[in-house]
Amino acid sequence: MTDASSTPAIPVTIYRSDYRAPDWSIPDIALDFALGIDATKVGAALSVVRDAAAPVPLLLRGDGLTPAAVRVDGEVWNDWRMDGGDLIVDLGERTAATVEVDTVIDPASNTQLSGLYASGGLLCTQCEAEGFRRITFHPDRPDVLSRYKVRMQGDKAAFPILLSNGNCMEQGEAGSDHWALWEDPWPKPSYLFALVAGDLVVNKDSFTTMSGREVELGIWVRGGDQDRTGHAMQALKDSMKWDEEVYGREYDLDLFNIVAVSDFNMGAMENKGLNIFNTRYILADPDTATDVDYDGVEGVVAHEYFHNWSGNRVTCRDWFQLSLKEGFTVFRDQNFSADMGSPPVKRIEDVRLLRAAQFPEDAGPLAHPIRPDSFQEISNFYTATIYNKGAEIIRMMATMVGPERFRKGTDLYFDRHDGEAATCEDFVRAIEDGAGIDLAQFRRWYEQAGTPRLKLSLAEEGGQWRLDIVQMVPPTPGQPEKQPMMMPLRLAAFAMDGSGDALADTLVTVTGATQRIALGTFAARPALSVNRGFSAPIIVDFERGPGELAWLAAHDDDPFARYEALQQLMLDTLVAAVAGKTGGNQAVVDAIGQTLEGAASDPAFVAEAVLLPSEAFIGDQMVTVDPDAIRRERLALQAAIGTALETKWRAILSGKAPPATDLSSKAKGGRRLRGVALAYLAATGADDAPALAFTIFSDADGMTERQAALATLAHGDSDERTHALDIFYQRYRDNPLVLDKWFQVQAWSLRPDTVDAVKALAQHPDFTLANPNRVRSLYGALTGNQAAFHQADGAGYRLIADLVVALDPKNPQTAAKMIPPLGRWKRFDEGRQALMKAELERILAQPGLSRDVTEQASKSLLG
Repeated sequence: MTDASSTPAIPVTIYRSDYRAPDWSIPDIALDFALGIDATKVGAALSVVRDAAAPVPLLLRGDGLTPAAVRVDGEVWNDWRMDGGDLIVDLGERTAATVEVDTVIDPASNTQLSGLYASGGLLCTQCEAEGFRRITFHPDRPDVLSRYKVRMQGDKAAFPILLSNGNCMEQGEAGSDHWALWEDPWPKPSYLFALVAGDLVVNKDSFTTMSGREVELGIWVRGGDQDRTGHAMQALKDSMKWDEEVYGREYDLDLFNIVAVSDFNMGAMENKGLNIFNTRYILADPDTATDVDYDGVEGVVAHEYFHNWSGNRVTCRDWFQLSLKEGFTVFRDQNFSADMGSPPVKRIEDVRLLRAAQFPEDAGPLAHPIRPDSFQEISNFYTATIYNKGAEIIRMMATMVGPERFRKGTDLYFDRHDGEAATCEDFVRAIEDGAGIDLAQFRRWYEQAGTPRLKLSLAEEGGQWRLDIVQMVPPTPGQPEKQPMMMPLRLAAFAMDGSGDALADTLVTVTGATQRIALGTFAARPALSVNRGFSAPIIVDFERGPGELAWLAAHDDDPFARYEALQQLMLDTLVAAVAGKTGGNQAVVDAIGQTLEGAASDPAFVAEAVLLPSEAFIGDQMVTVDPDAIRRERLALQAAIGTALETKWRAILSGKAPPATDLSSKAKGGRRLRGVALAYLAATGADDAPALAFTIFSDADGMTERQAALATLAHGDSDERTHALDIFYQRYRDNPLVLDKWFQVQAWSLRPDTVDAVKALAQHPDFTLANPNRVRSLYGALTGNQAAFHQADGAGYRLIADLVVALDPKNPQTAAKMIPPLGRWKRFDEGRQALMKAELERILAQPGLSRDVTEQASKSLLG
């Protein structure tokens, strides 16, 4: 029996259907900060206007605040009370007033990294979603938009740089203090407020907009890091140019600043004119950043800049509309990155991420529509569904209407809702009106959770072939029955006999539970290329004919479909092997060998195509996941491919790697392919593999080659492994971002002692729970290491539960993000199910549990 006093309170559930417009608007707000690491005084002056017809008190949200003084129109005001953490001010019959509230906060003790907090001597903010209420009392809802004036004053030695949103209007000195006054002329919600104060240096540049205005650009970092900001600055300028050319959107201030901080729960934040970034997505040079890191910097810088219009100028009415800004902006940054590099490879990467993160979410206890109906803690809804599936929903609309009509729709959206807090429905209606399309049925994507499945079958009559489609959307929590979705399905069909008969690339709109499509005349069963370019985020069930996947892998004219065919061939082989069926792997070996023939001309595509599916994705194809069997069979197939094609792998490795300073798509692809080749060669168990990997590690001129070699060595138990890990640590021990990689490669290791190694690394002097990047690099990597995390004795589960319990009082947002892997317990055998459920129950039994963790753990326990 559990003591009631130790049971966490059930968080209040908030429903989208309960939305009502705010009673009070705040056209203007003035903030006055007297800055200090241990104590910051905040004076807030809110110009409030009553929008409600009848008198109603002013509700100002607060979290951990106590008002030091309350004034109304300059007079001390006593007609206020506290309701929990919120401040309620009774303004009587007033329809407008200036309400002033003074508070004092302690940034140094703010380990949640939400609101105003200290990070290595800096003061910085993170207000999305509900962090502003930790700074001062405010409605703190996205549909209350205000013009901000911000005055900051503090010790000049401690805070030589004072930054906020908008433009710096004045600055001066007052004894040992100095001050700055910032003003943002554009109305914005409180979640976009930003402040940074501290000792920073800047990389300055400028951009001339399409109308001829010069915008001053600044990337602010700690001293010594400015030489690693060049790539981020170029990405910013490229983003600004691309948004003008593709969407006609020009930047609207004279200044755009970015600040990089070490302690940050998210990747970055799009605060108007003052983006705050995790250092991981700003700092890059060849010695410390991989090609993946460079791509991440480019993509995240673009994402946050694009938010200036899709998120800032047009913001969300409420947090249920989160995908309005995030899904649309992810779609925009994906297309930008595709234009900057290889479109096929970028599409492959995006789909791989969707399948790794979002498909399992859709199939588990935390499934939710991209526009949720309810939540208990909004921070839990910054999910792959909101971001990545949300982007796919936008992409489907763009696919169905084409680029010109889609641009008309987005122009209409921005024109209609500029300066407003909008909804997902507003966006869909703008695409409908601008593109001239009926999206009534398509709206189900916003309402229904789950990944649709299409079961396909081919039939022939009189030489005429047809494709029959049966659509099913699986039940998800709270939605047992679903209606058919509307989706674009790109397909083609080819004669495999060399006759040349084909159905060219065709776009079909699927709408019904069943549908029939005529493919044309073929002398024999054609090879079907379906969901080309991944035109819809679905699962396709289709029994292929003999040799069909191998033929498509070699001949399909759609790069993504060619990749997909080879991946499906590997997947079918692995699933069969796990089930104990011995069909052989020669078809896979032959297909990979043929694909490698294109390595010289398109190494980036080839490197992606020949990678084996991940252990987690293999498990997703099984009714009951067997992590040990999956690892065994995947390693066996990797070894077989490595041995059969050893000459080709060695040939790839015998060449010289492209210089690390060459960031062209082909150069990055060449380095990627070398890493894949080394992994295949090491899988053979060749005697010289560890020495070869160590040589590559030692001779590498950049982090991409160095980390790939280190990761390969980390899977084994050679002397070279020990030596390389020590060299890497000694070289980079003072660089936090690179040291994260050292923790990560060990947590990713395929060795049987990985869980014990993670346990030991958690006690390492350089490990800390205070930095989210470090937590994710070790524990997050472990949850992605399927066989290790699901170790049969439950040691991996206990390790994650221990982390959640220890981290929740300090940083509930990061703690809650560690729970979803435990929530997939229904996919595993009874023994593992019991162990995972026991850890979820142990988490829920902790006293004083946060809303973040309570919601995630309780929903996960339901399965």
